[in-house]
Amino acid sequence: MATGEGDDQTPAKMKVMVSIDDSEYSHHALQWALDNLHRTITASQPLVVLTVQPITNLAYIPAASFGSARMFTPMAPTPELVRALQDQQRRISQALLEKAKEMCLHSKVAVETITVLGEPKDVICAAVEKLNIDLLIMGSHGRGAVQRALLGSVSNYCVHSATCPVIVVKK
Repeated sequence: MATGEGDDQTPAKMKVMVSIDDSEYSHHALQWALDNLHRTITASQPLVVLTVQPITNLAYIPAASFGSARMFTPMAPTPELVRALQDQQRRISQALLEKAKEMCLHSKVAVETITVLGEPKDVICAAVEKLNIDLLIMGSHGRGAVQRALLGSVSNYCVHSATCPVIVVKK
């Protein structure tokens, strides 16, 4: 663990951010940070916990929700459907951040929570830069090479693009 100059007992002051989503992997990463960086986090600014509400492509909506047997059908979403989907995303984000706050409270760590709308990999890297983050912590979904190639990897993108060190925590 990093320490202040010449003093092995004083943790370095750093601004740490944990990016979470609705996976068990990101909450494992948050718990890892609370367990392993507790002294650094409590001696520094509040821990920043970020969740990203991805922009949903509404051009294709599961037709099953409209009683059709086809898997997907192109259709123009109604304003009510768009509002319902946005409200659902907002509720999920709020629940994620509430769980993160409880975890931080249990560990006696001050926390600042942020929700941003956008493409996760871009939003996370932009937040690192905008908030002057010194260390980014993320969970790894543990996908294999083929899945990463097809789906992409937010953590891999951030490792290569963030302007600070990134710790990817595997479960």
